[in-house]
Amino acid sequence: MSDKHLHVTIVGGGITGLSAAYYLQKWSREEGIPVRFALLEESGRLGGKIQTWRHQGFTIELGADSFLERKTSASQLIADVGLGDQLVHNHAGQAYIVHKDRLVSIPEGAVMGIPTKLLPFVWTPLVSPLGKLRAAADLVLPGGKPGEDQSVGHFFRRRLGDEVIENVIEPLISGVYGGDIDKLSLLSTFPQYAQMEQKYRSLILAMKNARPPAKPEQSKKPTGMFMTLKGGLQSLAERIEQLLPEGAVQKNTGVRHMEKRPEGYVLQLSDGRTLRTDAVLLAVPHPVAQELLRPYVDIPPLSGAKPTIMATVALAYPAEAVPLDVEGTGFVVPRKANYTITACTWTHRKWPHTTPEGKALVRCYVGKPGHEEIVDRSDEEIVDVVIRDLRRVMKVGDTPEFYRVTRWNRGLPYMVGHQQWLRDVTAKVGAALPAVRLAGASYGGVGVPDCIDQGKRAIRELLDHLTQKPGN
Repeated sequence: MSDKHLHVTIVGGGITGLSAAYYLQKWSREEGIPVRFALLEESGRLGGKIQTWRHQGFTIELGADSFLERKTSASQLIADVGLGDQLVHNHAGQAYIVHKDRLVSIPEGAVMGIPTKLLPFVWTPLVSPLGKLRAAADLVLPGGKPGEDQSVGHFFRRRLGDEVIENVIEPLISGVYGGDIDKLSLLSTFPQYAQMEQKYRSLILAMKNARPPAKPEQSKKPTGMFMTLKGGLQSLAERIEQLLPEGAVQKNTGVRHMEKRPEGYVLQLSDGRTLRTDAVLLAVPHPVAQELLRPYVDIPPLSGAKPTIMATVALAYPAEAVPLDVEGTGFVVPRKANYTITACTWTHRKWPHTTPEGKALVRCYVGKPGHEEIVDRSDEEIVDVVIRDLRRVMKVGDTPEFYRVTRWNRGLPYMVGHQQWLRDVTAKVGAALPAVRLAGASYGGVGVPDCIDQGKRAIRELLDHLTQKPGN
């Protein structure tokens, strides 16, 4: 390898692109690889769907609010950039499902709605006696075919029946992915359940075996499985930006065209400039990448489904205006229930660090698949509808001290066949454009750790390709 500096361009300043930029800088220094890079972001801010609003002492997440602790890449990145002492767990507490205009506890021992304890499931009003009997059939039903993709809805209906799906599992799953669970790919979203079925045949038995043993000696309030940062997740984006080389980050700079040349690639930027580079990481939504790649490789859209449009609604109150008479951290709403909201988090309980003393913070979600018209209404109309829905199941004041409505395009959910689609796309791009990679929520997972993993993996592959390491 010569001493000539290589150049890498990362398109997209969300958490995928930021992670890639950070580890590109880190690894190139550690390995003595002379690399310069540019991180291009079309908007005026970094972080993508990570966005924190700090207002009147509140720390309010407008997009992603946390990540699963067991997916370690996020906490590792946070430690790497020096923010490890800012990590906090959520306060674990009872979660509820709206049922006949009442908040009903999710049965004790249920994991993603799958029962692992008998008595709490027997007594829950969420499922009728016939529905419970049908769910119990999971204990004797045969397993499915190994390796075959199917919809999340079909899989759980086959194991547990319609009623458990519609009243318990679907509202829990839709909070993560949105979209129609009867089209959502099992292997791309919840592959662990397919693996459990193959190993144990019964999901109920599998979940029972997978549960860690209870620790009765622990008397303190249990911590949850999610983590975030005291200053909000946006503080991670801010810290990474501080650590990148001066001039590497270029905001308000999009890419309009990409040209492949013998010596690399030339990017036509939105401000009229051109940028020559040796490798490109497209950490942008798939429709954007698809257009840039079109002259060289024709890759299909993610699916025929429409993007899921949703909104988050943050409502701040004096604590006395939200007198919760139940323990817990929030509730979800079944799709068939006559509500506009799909979920509600009592943020001041789940994440106490976000809310000043004597205040309450409630965060709601609206935008059911096929019924996204609510998102097109004015902020004031959305807030009115949300408060009306809330008052059907809990006490809450008519007028919050302030509110914030944020609209998001959640992108296309992963349809059945997504993994094969991804393999095909990866192969086509690799053959036509060897020094180009795709990464982000359109491809290998939508959570913060999933995007970090993809950014790290893609930049590692590009570094190895550019330095012509054996096996690449």
